[in-house]
Amino acid sequence: MSLSRRDLLKLGVVGGTACALPLDATAAEHRPVPPPNAVGMLYDSTRCIGCKSCVVACAQANELVPDTTLDSIHQAPNDLNAHTKNIIKLYKGTGAESSEYAFVKRQCMHCLDPFCVAACPFNALEKNKQTGVVSWTPDKCIGCRYCQIACPYEIPKFEWDAFNARVVKCEFCGPRLAKNQEPACTFVCPTHAVIFGRRDVLMNEAHKRIASSPGKYYENRVYGEKEAGGTQVLYLAHVSFSKLGLPSLPADEHPGRWMRWSEMAQKWFLLPVAIYAGIAAKLKENFREHEVETNEEHKKTGLIPQI
Repeated sequence: MSLSRRDLLKLGVVGGTACALPLDATAAEHRPVPPPNAVGMLYDSTRCIGCKSCVVACAQANELVPDTTLDSIHQAPNDLNAHTKNIIKLYKGTGAESSEYAFVKRQCMHCLDPFCVAACPFNALEKNKQTGVVSWTPDKCIGCRYCQIACPYEIPKFEWDAFNARVVKCEFCGPRLAKNQEPACTFVCPTHAVIFGRRDVLMNEAHKRIASSPGKYYENRVYGEKEAGGTQVLYLAHVSFSKLGLPSLPADEHPGRWMRWSEMAQKWFLLPVAIYAGIAAKLKENFREHEVETNEEHKKTGLIPQI
């Protein structure tokens, strides 16, 4: 009943294959890929005049209570909050850069591999498999706020006015998309500083603008093309993106990368168990063969085994 090295090699291969079945065939690096009909926004800071028409339109389209914190009259929020899904902020330089300024539009980035979706324990936040829009389902939410903690862009906000807290974030104006209408913010922008469309088309447009105006845009780079695996909201600006409050995130800094290591750890943890199960099965098979051989031998000799 001894096991040969060939048997052990077979068991190792079978065990490793069995453990790898739930994983990608190559234990790939989980590079995020845009959904087939991924939509998005392209915001060009050099075209924005800071009129905040998009802020008002967003509040109206999403039936949000106006945030009049600053002067009790106008829609003028300080930041994204329970009543604000979209905001325009101003960057103004200091010292030697005192003459430098730029506007920036902030809302959900609709990441290709969203941190909020990965963090949500009950799938209350989901990414549409066709359009890539990250939406929230209230019936699944338990108010744990893991999405707030996980998001590197500090986007999801909570409304605490009701017993069941509500997650407030841009969803590209879902009801308007359902009617084949573009989001309210892009619809009202007078200078087309922000436009809506397919992500691949917007990406081509961004690179076309960079190529046609050498030196105009910061590092000739499209923010959101690779950051954290890529986002569906893209930015062009003439100043550093960090000055606009956009974090510097490596391309591989996304949940899929961590899931890969978790899966690999699971794989190698289960490998010894699978090998042991394979060995046990082989031993059982050998024992049955031994019993058959013994019984045949007894029949030939006429000997009866003692019990």
